Amino acid sequence: MAFCKNCGAEVPEGTKFCQACGAPVEEPIANNGATQSPVDDVSKNKGLAILSYIGILFLVPLFAAKESKFARFHANQGLVLFITDIVLYIAVGIIEGFLPVIGSLLSWAVYVFILVLAILGIVNAANGEEKELPVIGQYRLIK
Repeated sequence: MAFCKNCGAEVPEGTKFCQACGAPVEEPIANNGATQSPVDDVSKNKGLAILSYIGILFLVPLFAAKESKFARFHANQGLVLFITDIVLYIAVGIIEGFLPVIGSLLSWAVYVFILVLAILGIVNAANGEEKELPVIGQYRLIK
């Protein structure tokens, strides 16, 4: 049995569009011989997806929910955010060594930027959405 990714309604096999909302229907995701709908995937792995945006905890969904498309999407977003955080703080540290006042201001700007992206990612995961983060979300390191 397939489920609508948009509204969660049951859709008979072979149907290409949801009868409830008209959205295109995806095939169920195979999970060790059993089938799991995208709605089930999201509901089971929301908590793990939220952890993805808290520093190195992006590793948790990679090991705990290996087969979850939803968790892997958010783990990728969390990894990209983590790498961006490290790169920006190294760059700001170098600038701060030469220009302390400008470096200090940049440090606060980077902190706010990373915090806003993390909050956006957490909200998207909590809402069950697979939205890319602004500016950095288009990069795929985990497939």
